Amino acid sequence: MKMTHILTRVGALMAGAMLLASCSTLDDSTAPSPAKETIAYSVGPCFGFCPVYSLEVTPSGHVTFVGERHTAVAGKMEREAGPAAYRAVASALADYRPADGTTAQTQCEQERTDHSSYGIIWTKPDGTRTVLSHDLGCISPRNEALNKALYAIPAQLGVAEWTQQKTETGASRG
Repeated sequence: MKMTHILTRVGALMAGAMLLASCSTLDDSTAPSPAKETIAYSVGPCFGFCPVYSLEVTPSGHVTFVGERHTAVAGKMEREAGPAAYRAVASALADYRPADGTTAQTQCEQERTDHSSYGIIWTKPDGTRTVLSHDLGCISPRNEALNKALYAIPAQLGVAEWTQQKTETGASRG
């Protein structure tokens, strides 16, 4: 009886040790990747054939573009624009950035329908996301200045050619 109890305890200890050893050899690639600082925006559809795409830029100037519809380039493209390009984008959007960790929408004095909308997301290294939703048809002097800043970003990042409007034969609107 004593021997059975000892063997049971030894077996349990060995199983526990094996379990701990297996935990320590986990591949780091399965762990969630840490958040990174980015400024990203996506352009939504309009009633016509407006380009639909998303852009993301890191402080090092790494740009990721994904063309979805009505863009000169479809799919994912990447390029290095440099840290100065990131700083230029951050500066151009700074006055429109809501308080950290919040979501806001631009305010309209007048509104036109059927325009594209933008979702702008600032992500901090700790994962905190700050979001601004903006409709190009949301008219006010402040929003007109934001529109100009948004229109300039593709050129600042060197991807303006990728974002150009292109209508494929037989493509639907929106």
